[in-house]
Amino acid sequence: MSELTEHVFDTLIIGGGPGGLTAAIYLRRFTRNIVVIDKGNSRASLIPVSHNYPGFPDGVPGTALLERLSCQLGNYGGEVRPGEVTDLRLEDGHFIGDYVDEDGVTHPIRALTVLIATGVADAGLPIENWREAVASGAVRLCPVCDGFDVMDRRIAVVTNETNPVGHALFMRSFSADVTLFDRGEASMLSEDDRKQVEAAGVRYIESPLLGVSLSDEMKPILNTADGESREFDVFYPMLGESARSGLASALGVETAECEKIVVDDHQRTSVPGLYAIGDVVRGLNQIAVAAGQAAIAATAIHNALPWALRAKAGR
Repeated sequence: MSELTEHVFDTLIIGGGPGGLTAAIYLRRFTRNIVVIDKGNSRASLIPVSHNYPGFPDGVPGTALLERLSCQLGNYGGEVRPGEVTDLRLEDGHFIGDYVDEDGVTHPIRALTVLIATGVADAGLPIENWREAVASGAVRLCPVCDGFDVMDRRIAVVTNETNPVGHALFMRSFSADVTLFDRGEASMLSEDDRKQVEAAGVRYIESPLLGVSLSDEMKPILNTADGESREFDVFYPMLGESARSGLASALGVETAECEKIVVDDHQRTSVPGLYAIGDVVRGLNQIAVAAGQAAIAATAIHNALPWALRAKAGR
């Protein structure tokens, strides 16, 4: 690991999901000296099959997409180092990151710029065998991503504080059998919300949701405070989320709702030299969006850095 401490990298990329990997590919093709640190928490790894990412007509599993991107990065001399950056600070005009490797050893990494691609963490809800439920498609996390894939199935959705009925109404585009559950003891629905739900033909269960179990056939069973248990084909928990923006926040970046990082049109944060892309920033949580932001950020980083000059061959 001596090269980590002896070099000043052009860019430290924190997060090895689709966004971070795409940015790394761009920067390596720009001949930039980069290092990618990934903790292994990419939400993409939870996706059984994505059918809305461009270029994969038969769909692509999240893990397969990550493997392809890592392989593509390797073609240009880049790699992902497993571990975690636990601290990020500015010293003498450089960013210093404390990188804890798989063996628990801490290495300081020095870089001219940093790209934050750490994504979000889902809020909790009692769901039995969470990963198996997501892997089987019984529990799904993104109506925008896969609403088409659950056409005409029995769909359960839960309220959330910021948009109590919006997701249930959205799912009516795909099924006539949509049921909305309340996650709190007191109803989150206003009178207008109730009218919208009724007009759309969405069933509303007012008894608070206590937890979700799974049938032997991997069907989600929603258990409510009134003692009832109702089985569905698909459950969208709409958990809510919290951006993994702590490293950036410690440097004083501007954040918005759910601790998401505020960036400009070039993915620049309010701290010079610090960029952010993907679900950790404000906007639509989509792999395609993260990839586009990665291209923008990588190009902006390359243009902001001192020129990467190459010697002429054979001279």
